[in-house]
Amino acid sequence: MASNGIRDRVAIVGMGCTPFGEHWDKSAGDLLVDAATEAYASAQVQPDAVDAYWLGTMGRNSGLTLSEPLKLQYKPVTHVENYCATGSEALRNACYAVASGAYDLVMAIGVEKLKDSGYSGLVGQDPPGDGTESTLTAPATFSLLAPAYAKKYGLDEDTLKDVISRIAFKNHANGAKNPKAQFRKQVPLEAIKASPKVAGMLGIMDCSGVSDGSAAAIVCRAEDAHKYNDHPIYVKALSFVAGPAEGNLRQDYDFTTFPEVAASAADAYKQAGVENPRDEVSMAEVHDCFTPTELVLMEDLGFSPRGQAWKDVLEGRFELGGPQPVNPDGGLKSFGHPIGASGLRMMYEMWLQLRGQAGERQIAHPQLGLTHNLGGEPGRCVSFVSLVGN
Repeated sequence: MASNGIRDRVAIVGMGCTPFGEHWDKSAGDLLVDAATEAYASAQVQPDAVDAYWLGTMGRNSGLTLSEPLKLQYKPVTHVENYCATGSEALRNACYAVASGAYDLVMAIGVEKLKDSGYSGLVGQDPPGDGTESTLTAPATFSLLAPAYAKKYGLDEDTLKDVISRIAFKNHANGAKNPKAQFRKQVPLEAIKASPKVAGMLGIMDCSGVSDGSAAAIVCRAEDAHKYNDHPIYVKALSFVAGPAEGNLRQDYDFTTFPEVAASAADAYKQAGVENPRDEVSMAEVHDCFTPTELVLMEDLGFSPRGQAWKDVLEGRFELGGPQPVNPDGGLKSFGHPIGASGLRMMYEMWLQLRGQAGERQIAHPQLGLTHNLGGEPGRCVSFVSLVGN
């Protein structure tokens, strides 16, 4: 892949994130104001200092969605969408704009208002196709990962159920330590295993939360970072790929990998100079829309050898006290998933962890953090991977 990257050319100097959850008393505009206000304060800047904005949100057609509540005075606002990776797409575009020299200081911000809007999950209607696209619900589509993984690697159903339940247990345990998470209660492992079925092996506790929320990042060139913050974090890699969407067409696609994730991860590691992600990546925020997704991602991201992630899960490798914590803030499962904000929420956790501000869930001596977002479904998706560090 011909991707040169912008390693250490861009810094994040301020971030903000609302609590995720059921905000019946707030509009999307209110949430944008809350996240932006925290980000301005974090970077110690006034709103007028920000040159341009990138807004990630689903189904809203204009930059006015942001400029109206923030009362922006004739600043450029670019609206982007890329399925569930929309927030990460806003950040990627904002970083490239700064690295190009077009602007000095910019904001990437994402928002979604799902709980009282009359719909839940992805908004909008797909255009008519040729009949080859899946008509399954998201839980049903992602549930196909579980039996496929078990068959390929020789796991019995009880063992696999234990593995995916441990993922949910871990993420709820982490979310219980996070004051901004949608679900802040640790859930017993047996209760997770016994939760009502949704699709295939997946129960309610295997599915991410649907929530309202907003998150924002302020970005500048690396050489200017200390004008705004004594402890910025630096972008090492940004990779975004869209796949050929052949999963429903190819007989050899076996639902045990996301080729798009493997491709974006390889590109990001090349940009950042990472040779062994299992040893070099301190922590990760990944797109755990459903528990089997996180399992498969551990292998696509190179954290576990193929067919071995289930063992790493059971051995506690990805738990908060393990050698490579994954979703220390609770992930989509516990923090929630307001679509346009999720990618920036992941970066917010990197911001806290790398600055030693994550409280009860603080990881000891983190050096390199990874965020991963995907949008779509197995065999037909887009994928984003970033790497950031001190």
